[in-house]
Amino acid sequence: MAKRKTKKVVDLKPTTITQEELKQVQEIISQINQYNLEIGRIEARKHGLLHGLSTTQETLGVIQKQLEKEYGTVNINIETGEINYDVEADKKN
Repeated sequence: MAKRKTKKVVDLKPTTITQEELKQVQEIISQINQYNLEIGRIEARKHGLLHGLSTTQETLGVIQKQLEKEYGTVNINIETGEINYDVEADKKN
């Protein structure tokens, strides 16, 4: 067997980061995870609010149809309940 003429090269690259660097990276990852968790909570709340809004708008549509059936096409002052009949629409009918 032939002897090796060149010496084996030892890899001097570090195999781990320092404890301080590791702690710093872990803290940043933890912060990112907290932000993602909070965003998830906000999105879930947003979804619930949008669903509530949609349901409320549907309810308003039903009430509007009932009022239109009873009073015809009119404008109603939502503060006083006063009915304002459209004079031009009455002339056309």
